[in-house]
Amino acid sequence: MSNLLYLLIAVALSVLGWLVLWYRHRKPRSVEAGITEFSRELRALAPDSSREESNSG
Repeated sequence: MSNLLYLLIAVALSVLGWLVLWYRHRKPRSVEAGITEFSRELRALAPDSSREESNSG
């Protein structure tokens, strides 16, 4: 019986750790998070001002 209890505790701790990791790394679903992500992508696609200065001279 103690071996089974040890196994159940190990499985429970593993599941708890997996849930914590999943919760911390899940993708936000709020509207504000979507706006922030879209803004970040626009900045990534925008021309870099330092590259423009080095290419023009």
